Amino acid sequence: MFKIQVILCPVDFSDASRKAVQYAREFAAGMGASVHLLNVVEPRPMAVDITLNYVPLEEDLEKAAAADLKVILQEFLQSGLKAECSVEFGNPSDVILEKAGELDVNFVIMGSHGKKGLSRFIMGSVAETVVRKANCPVLIVKSEEKEFIGDE
Repeated sequence: MFKIQVILCPVDFSDASRKAVQYAREFAAGMGASVHLLNVVEPRPMAVDITLNYVPLEEDLEKAAAADLKVILQEFLQSGLKAECSVEFGNPSDVILEKAGELDVNFVIMGSHGKKGLSRFIMGSVAETVVRKANCPVLIVKSEEKEFIGDE
């Protein structure tokens, strides 16, 4: 029997990832699993302001993501679920796969933007890479899909 114990839920605050958070909450509640919410900040070139002082954009993104993740985390904790969160830097698919191994995750639930054509070719698909390389099952949630989780 497959027992879900640790769920990794990458969150980029898109509609698809917000739906994935709902799925993670339901799976965690039903299986007694813990959830790790993860946001990945991609490294970007340093921004230059008018005074030519370098402003580390990643720090701003990290602070904003950490604050937004804590709101979601509190919802999990108030529901009596075991959860934690982190913000990491790097290539999203690489960081997600590394974190899954580090935390001994046995289920990943993540959103997919559903990019097609040239934008997918140029940007790649984080979800597709995670599905191909993960050592555990991966549930992909799309923002435009039929709702399976309803409010009671």
